[in-house]
Amino acid sequence: MIEVKGLVKTYGQKRAVDGVSFAVKRGDILGFLGPNGAGKSTTMKMLTGFLRPDAGRATVDGIDVTEDPVAVKSKLGYLPESAPAYPEMTVAEFLGFIAEVRGFRAKDAAKAAVDRAIGLTHLTPVRAQSIETLSKGFKQRVGFAQALLHDPAALVLDEPTDGLDPNQKNEVRSLIKSMSAQKAVILSTHILEEVDAICNRVIIISQGRVVADETPDSLRARKPGARLDEIFRELTRGDI
Repeated sequence: MIEVKGLVKTYGQKRAVDGVSFAVKRGDILGFLGPNGAGKSTTMKMLTGFLRPDAGRATVDGIDVTEDPVAVKSKLGYLPESAPAYPEMTVAEFLGFIAEVRGFRAKDAAKAAVDRAIGLTHLTPVRAQSIETLSKGFKQRVGFAQALLHDPAALVLDEPTDGLDPNQKNEVRSLIKSMSAQKAVILSTHILEEVDAICNRVIIISQGRVVADETPDSLRARKPGARLDEIFRELTRGDI
């Protein structure tokens, strides 16, 4: 579903992403890990068509991101960091706007898509509330709702449980797991317990390069008895 080959992105003298390659198929929940500044968000932005790579290639369902970014965006649900939204809109208004952007022209179809996304993300109590008045956790759920609204074949989620309380985190993780059989999911996170909870594969990126691409179990087998965070620190030693 998603294929990345040799992606490179440079800012001035710094190579933020340095030849990153991986593939994600339907049914995968890929945990994308790395320290701050390691290149995770930059890789996600190139994959979703928000940044043009300096070199390399990314495809989603066989469509090249650089050649046809609009077609790729129709296949993807993207939750960027901090879940940006229009603060003066209500939750329902914002998701209605997203539905229109996503091509839902018929009122009934748009309403059904919005109602489904609100139901999946448990936003019913605040659907008439302006986004600027919401807690950080509810704002994060609004961002997740817009990513799910068009029922995409692939999800790219940058810190999807950021700002959520423990119960909300469990709800979001359960939702991601329930959808994963029909979708390819890339999940960026700093929370290693999240990898254990829902991911069947792990990629660790350090200084713009992939240093591990394996299952959580095989990652642990590198150093029997060690905690996942200890292995993570060892693999990313020297990163900024």
